[in-house]
Amino acid sequence: MRRVIEQSLRRNWSRLFGYAMRLSGDRDSAGDLVQTSALKALSSDSPPRETKATQAWLFRIVRNTWIDEHRRALVRQPVEPAEPIDATLWSYDDGLIAEITVRQGMARLAPDHRTVIEMIDLQGMRYADAAAALGVPVGTVMSRLSRARLALLEAIEGDNVRPIVSGRSNAKR
Repeated sequence: MRRVIEQSLRRNWSRLFGYAMRLSGDRDSAGDLVQTSALKALSSDSPPRETKATQAWLFRIVRNTWIDEHRRALVRQPVEPAEPIDATLWSYDDGLIAEITVRQGMARLAPDHRTVIEMIDLQGMRYADAAAALGVPVGTVMSRLSRARLALLEAIEGDNVRPIVSGRSNAKR
């Protein structure tokens, strides 16, 4: 059984890391998250018997580990306001602006919606694999994804996304 888990970890390491990056938002945290999840998977007493089910199981471990760590961090540390982005670091590239807009929209989604978009649209998982990772029926994944995409569009198109404070003064010209 351990060999199957090790092989699945090797095959899916970059996808697990990408998913962890989207959850944590930080390379170091994502690396720690995948490492912790791998240790949990390797020390599990009841891994899935089928090789195909192992991938969804690994994603579920990453997700549950992140939830546990996120909850722990919320209890331990007060929330600090984000630092404004220095406008001199990037030129007003439409692609970058679109990426920031989508990230802001994603941050405003409910966790269930954000998770299903990350798994299906960003990680390229199949509906069945995402359903197995989330522990819900395939139909629930499909309806949740539909509602999540609509919610993301509303967040982007609506007045919910706020401009980033650039730190530049509004000097009169």
